[in-house]
Amino acid sequence: MNVNHVNAICRATQTILQSHFGIEVTPLKPSAGKGPVPSNHVSVILGVSGQLNGQIICSFSDDTAKRIVGVMMGGMEIESLDDLGWSAVQEFGNWVAGTTATELSKEECIIDVTPPIVNEGASKYHSNKTFVTIPLDSQIGSIEVHISVTD
Repeated sequence: MNVNHVNAICRATQTILQSHFGIEVTPLKPSAGKGPVPSNHVSVILGVSGQLNGQIICSFSDDTAKRIVGVMMGGMEIESLDDLGWSAVQEFGNWVAGTTATELSKEECIIDVTPPIVNEGASKYHSNKTFVTIPLDSQIGSIEVHISVTD
Protein backbone atom coordinates (compact mmCIF):
# COMPACT_ATOMS: atom_id res chain seq x y z
CA MET A 1 0.00 0.00 0.00
CA ASN A 2 1.20 3.46 -0.88
CA VAL A 3 1.64 5.56 2.28
CA ASN A 4 0.43 8.70 0.43
CA HIS A 5 -2.83 6.92 -0.42
CA VAL A 6 -3.30 5.69 3.15
CA ASN A 7 -2.63 9.19 4.50
CA ALA A 8 -5.09 10.73 2.02
CA ILE A 9 -7.82 8.27 3.06
CA CYS A 10 -7.19 8.92 6.75
CA ARG A 11 -7.09 12.68 6.12
CA ALA A 12 -10.53 12.44 4.49
CA THR A 13 -12.16 11.06 7.64
CA GLN A 14 -10.35 13.63 9.79
CA THR A 15 -11.51 16.42 7.45
CA ILE A 16 -15.15 15.34 7.71
CA LEU A 17 -15.00 15.28 11.50
CA GLN A 18 -13.22 18.64 11.68
CA SER A 19 -15.08 20.58 8.96
CA HIS A 20 -18.60 19.11 9.17
CA PHE A 21 -18.65 18.33 12.89
CA GLY A 22 -16.27 20.93 14.34
CA ILE A 23 -14.46 18.18 16.23
CA GLU A 24 -10.74 17.95 16.93
CA VAL A 25 -9.29 14.60 15.89
CA THR A 26 -6.08 12.95 17.06
CA PRO A 27 -4.71 10.07 14.99
CA LEU A 28 -3.29 7.34 17.23
CA LYS A 29 -0.66 4.71 16.44
CA PRO A 30 -1.52 2.83 13.23
CA SER A 31 -1.24 -0.92 12.89
CA ALA A 32 -1.10 -3.24 9.91
CA GLY A 33 -1.63 -6.90 9.31
CA LYS A 34 -3.63 -9.67 7.76
CA GLY A 35 -6.38 -11.51 9.50
CA PRO A 36 -9.71 -10.52 10.95
CA VAL A 37 -10.63 -6.86 11.20
CA PRO A 38 -12.95 -6.13 14.16
CA SER A 39 -16.09 -4.17 13.37
CA ASN A 40 -16.77 -2.81 16.86
CA HIS A 41 -20.54 -2.38 16.82
CA VAL A 42 -21.12 -0.14 13.80
CA SER A 43 -19.16 -0.17 10.56
CA VAL A 44 -19.48 1.79 7.36
CA ILE A 45 -18.01 -0.22 4.48
CA LEU A 46 -16.88 1.47 1.27
CA GLY A 47 -15.65 -0.36 -1.82
CA VAL A 48 -12.97 1.36 -3.88
CA SER A 49 -12.29 0.89 -7.60
CA GLY A 50 -10.41 2.75 -10.32
CA GLN A 51 -6.70 3.44 -9.87
CA LEU A 52 -7.02 1.78 -6.46
CA ASN A 53 -9.04 -1.30 -5.58
CA GLY A 54 -10.09 -2.49 -2.14
CA GLN A 55 -12.08 -1.47 0.90
CA ILE A 56 -12.27 1.24 3.50
CA ILE A 57 -14.10 0.41 6.73
CA CYS A 58 -14.91 3.05 9.35
CA SER A 59 -15.74 1.28 12.59
CA PHE A 60 -17.00 2.69 15.89
CA SER A 61 -19.08 1.93 18.97
CA ASP A 62 -22.85 2.32 19.28
CA ASP A 63 -22.33 5.38 21.49
CA THR A 64 -20.03 7.00 18.93
CA ALA A 65 -22.60 6.27 16.20
CA LYS A 66 -25.30 7.98 18.28
CA ARG A 67 -23.02 10.98 18.83
CA ILE A 68 -22.24 11.19 15.08
CA VAL A 69 -25.96 11.14 14.30
CA GLY A 70 -26.69 13.66 17.07
CA VAL A 71 -24.17 16.13 15.64
CA MET A 72 -25.57 15.59 12.13
CA MET A 73 -29.04 16.39 13.49
CA GLY A 74 -28.05 19.72 14.99
CA GLY A 75 -26.82 18.59 18.39
CA MET A 76 -29.73 16.37 19.39
CA GLU A 77 -29.21 13.69 22.01
CA ILE A 78 -29.86 10.33 20.38
CA GLU A 79 -31.06 7.51 22.64
CA SER A 80 -31.16 4.81 19.96
CA LEU A 81 -30.72 4.56 16.21
CA ASP A 82 -33.94 4.33 14.22
CA ASP A 83 -34.27 4.26 10.42
CA LEU A 84 -33.43 7.97 10.21
CA GLY A 85 -30.37 7.43 12.41
CA TRP A 86 -29.11 4.54 10.28
CA SER A 87 -29.64 6.70 7.20
CA ALA A 88 -27.49 9.40 8.83
CA VAL A 89 -24.72 6.84 9.53
CA GLN A 90 -24.87 5.87 5.86
CA GLU A 91 -24.70 9.55 4.89
CA PHE A 92 -21.59 9.91 7.08
CA GLY A 93 -20.14 7.15 4.87
CA ASN A 94 -21.09 9.12 1.76
CA TRP A 95 -19.25 12.15 3.13
CA VAL A 96 -16.17 10.05 3.83
CA ALA A 97 -16.38 8.53 0.33
CA GLY A 98 -16.62 11.90 -1.42
CA THR A 99 -13.85 13.46 0.63
CA THR A 100 -11.66 10.38 0.10
CA ALA A 101 -12.06 10.72 -3.67
CA THR A 102 -11.14 14.42 -3.40
CA GLU A 103 -8.09 13.79 -1.19
CA LEU A 104 -6.84 11.01 -3.48
CA SER A 105 -7.29 13.22 -6.57
CA LYS A 106 -4.75 15.59 -4.96
CA GLU A 107 -2.35 12.62 -5.16
CA GLU A 108 -3.30 12.23 -8.85
CA CYS A 109 -5.21 9.06 -8.05
CA ILE A 110 -8.75 8.79 -9.40
CA ILE A 111 -11.18 6.39 -7.74
CA ASP A 112 -14.84 5.47 -7.61
CA VAL A 113 -16.39 4.56 -4.28
CA THR A 114 -19.43 2.33 -3.86
CA PRO A 115 -22.43 3.52 -1.88
CA PRO A 116 -21.77 2.75 1.80
CA ILE A 117 -23.02 -0.39 3.46
CA VAL A 118 -23.66 -0.14 7.20
CA ASN A 119 -23.04 -3.15 9.43
CA GLU A 120 -24.64 -3.32 12.86
CA GLY A 121 -23.35 -5.58 15.60
CA ALA A 122 -19.95 -6.78 16.72
CA SER A 123 -18.35 -9.01 14.11
CA LYS A 124 -15.10 -9.59 12.26
CA TYR A 125 -14.26 -9.10 8.60
CA HIS A 126 -11.97 -11.73 7.15
CA SER A 127 -9.69 -11.02 4.21
CA ASN A 128 -6.43 -12.36 2.89
CA LYS A 129 -5.43 -8.77 2.11
CA THR A 130 -3.43 -6.54 4.44
CA PHE A 131 -5.34 -3.83 6.30
CA VAL A 132 -3.81 -0.70 7.79
CA THR A 133 -5.84 0.46 10.80
CA ILE A 134 -5.65 4.06 11.96
CA PRO A 135 -7.52 4.83 15.19
CA LEU A 136 -8.83 8.39 15.42
CA ASP A 137 -9.60 9.79 18.87
CA SER A 138 -12.12 12.59 19.29
CA GLN A 139 -14.61 14.11 21.73
CA ILE A 140 -17.39 11.96 20.27
CA GLY A 141 -15.41 8.73 20.62
CA SER A 142 -12.93 6.60 18.78
CA ILE A 143 -13.26 5.82 15.07
CA GLU A 144 -11.06 3.16 13.50
CA VAL A 145 -10.32 3.57 9.81
CA HIS A 146 -9.38 0.21 8.27
CA ILE A 147 -7.79 0.59 4.83
CA SER A 148 -6.95 -2.11 2.31
CA VAL A 149 -6.30 -0.70 -1.16
CA THR A 150 -3.88 -1.67 -3.91
CA ASP A 151 -2.86 -0.05 -7.19
